[in-house]
Amino acid sequence: MGGESLKKRKGEDKGRQDRDSIQSHEPQTMNLQKQANLFLFPFGPCVGLISGICMIVGTIIGSGIFVSPKSVLANVGAVGPCLTIWAACGVLATLGALCFAELGTMITKSGGEYPYLMEAFGPIPAFLFSWTSLLVTKPTSFAIICLSFAEYASTPFYPGCDPPPVVIKCLAAAAIVVITIVNSLSVKLGSYLQNFLTAAKMVIVIIIIVSGIVLLAQGKTDNFKDSFKDSKISVGSISLAFYNGLWAYDGWNQLNYITEELKNPYRNLPLAIMIGIPLVTVCYILINVAYFTVMTSTELLQSSAVAVTFGDRVLYPASWIVPLFVVCSTLGSANGTCFTAGRLVYVAGREGHMLKILSYISVKHLTPAPALMFYVSI
Repeated sequence: MGGESLKKRKGEDKGRQDRDSIQSHEPQTMNLQKQANLFLFPFGPCVGLISGICMIVGTIIGSGIFVSPKSVLANVGAVGPCLTIWAACGVLATLGALCFAELGTMITKSGGEYPYLMEAFGPIPAFLFSWTSLLVTKPTSFAIICLSFAEYASTPFYPGCDPPPVVIKCLAAAAIVVITIVNSLSVKLGSYLQNFLTAAKMVIVIIIIVSGIVLLAQGKTDNFKDSFKDSKISVGSISLAFYNGLWAYDGWNQLNYITEELKNPYRNLPLAIMIGIPLVTVCYILINVAYFTVMTSTELLQSSAVAVTFGDRVLYPASWIVPLFVVCSTLGSANGTCFTAGRLVYVAGREGHMLKILSYISVKHLTPAPALMFYVSI
């Protein structure tokens, strides 16, 4: 019995070796498969839980909450409904992100909505989504974020007046090129840059929140009395307020664009979402509370850059740190947008919905460089 068992095991080992030998001669293709071999998984599973959270938080928190959070207030007209809408938008974004977490663990492919539409409805809706995203929505969002960065970065050099439009556009174009080069050179470098910029933006978020808490403790609560007075509550106003609020939460689905590069996505994808989105929601609510401790509703609506106004009134003479960290915030949001959008181009090219060259991978840097170049060109 022992001899027969030993022979059987030897036969199985020989058969396994023969199969491995046959497979070793098969051509290896470069696609996003979760393998240790770099040729099978070219980008490497280099995005962990912390980087995933930074990707979500860093992409969502851009310039909107610092520059113009007044869009929600303008539609509802009072502090109480405004804060309620911000909280409700956070809950809605969290529910949507949890649905994406389930989809991401069922269909572990990069590209966000693209592979889900492909699996559920076939190639035509996926094709239309990919081209609409890559020719209209994502490049324009990337450009707008970089323009916001350029405006804040150039303003200190033009005291007392607005920077020339040509300066803003050239600086924005330079930011687009630099971010693309960084992400084309190394996935880890792009991930590390995202982590650093997210940490930088969290510094200004914490400064604003702590300042607001201190002001509340000092009794600056006048703007919260009768907070629902003079509110404009209607179906139209609430709908528009939700629309503007959800725009500030845009980016909650970004981690699903890099599922194949996420370490242990079955654990880290839902966990990063469950930590990241509620964290952003709490930050948004507390930042708005801080604004209302020093500004009335009318003053907030009249301010062109709310965080700068807050800094001038509370942080003076250190108010210069607000535009500095807003620059870091917008740059981090732009980097996250570029990082994820390049993967959508890559996956669409891999599926044959775009030029095949867009699915090629840099052999030297192991990044989807052609996809990123196409994206930055648009």
